[in-house]
Amino acid sequence: MPKNTFRVLVQVFLAAQQSILVGGQAIIEGVMMRVPGAYAIAVRNPKGEIITRREEFISLTEKHAILKKPVIRGMVALFESMKMGIKTLNESADIAYEEEANKELTLKDKTLSFLGTFLALGIGLGLFFVTPLFVTGNLLHLSDTAFTFNIVSGIIRIALFLAYLWGISLMDDVKRLFQYHGAEHKTVYTFEAGKQLNVESAKPFQTQHPRCGTSFIFIVLLASIIMFALIDSVVKLFVGEMNLQIRLLTHLPLIPLVAGVSYEVLKLTSKYRHIAWVRALAAPGIWLQYITTSEPDDDQLTVALESLKFAFGDDLEKHQGQTYVAEAID
Repeated sequence: MPKNTFRVLVQVFLAAQQSILVGGQAIIEGVMMRVPGAYAIAVRNPKGEIITRREEFISLTEKHAILKKPVIRGMVALFESMKMGIKTLNESADIAYEEEANKELTLKDKTLSFLGTFLALGIGLGLFFVTPLFVTGNLLHLSDTAFTFNIVSGIIRIALFLAYLWGISLMDDVKRLFQYHGAEHKTVYTFEAGKQLNVESAKPFQTQHPRCGTSFIFIVLLASIIMFALIDSVVKLFVGEMNLQIRLLTHLPLIPLVAGVSYEVLKLTSKYRHIAWVRALAAPGIWLQYITTSEPDDDQLTVALESLKFAFGDDLEKHQGQTYVAEAID
């Protein structure tokens, strides 16, 4: 068969497949799964019982057409994913640590929880954003050339991110979280392949998935090098000499834009992963998942499968058994 004919057949086959937004997230002793119109969590409590909760959810991109435009939809998806992720993490902690959850939270407890989240975000920005800029500009003195500066600061940022992931992967609680992450991916694979949602069907699938949030973060890190280099070149034409303060004022507000562009790149690498050069582009994000995902046990797979079933609810039979090309970032 001619090469071009084969390529056309592959594209026709992929186009014929249905797409559906299905993704998820590992949470404490459980998994959150998101499907069209709803999301659900399934968490094991200290007694070994699987506790499920479901909530209807319609994305802002479905309510407002303007928010569904390329790049903008990625910015919205980032905001909604962060909000949903923090909410379901807190809910899973309440279930997994049942004895503490039974205590009534005081205003002081809620304030401390909010401050803890705010502090964690601040530390993250300081470590992965401010530190690379400071080291590159103030210690290595590379502020004069926009592209050189951003390539070096980008490499430092990626190195810090890899070191951070490797460090936390040694913690027992994080190891279990990464196992649930692997269970979530296996469950998504099982659904997309049209298999029955049971442990036997899910076990053969790999734990690395091309649309994983880990891959998304890595694409953001790479995209930021190019985009911030271009932005610095333009800003420098107007202000002359660049310094840490100017870069923070211009880079920080544009992080959502970088995320929006990265979202589109991730969607393309997922959609066209049958093309060799696209797989090569997506490969670093897949390799990174060897740190952030681990092989789950049967109990963890059961929790992930239960989460997806509960998220679909009565609509499960309508979707199960078909093959899909999903477009969500999990």
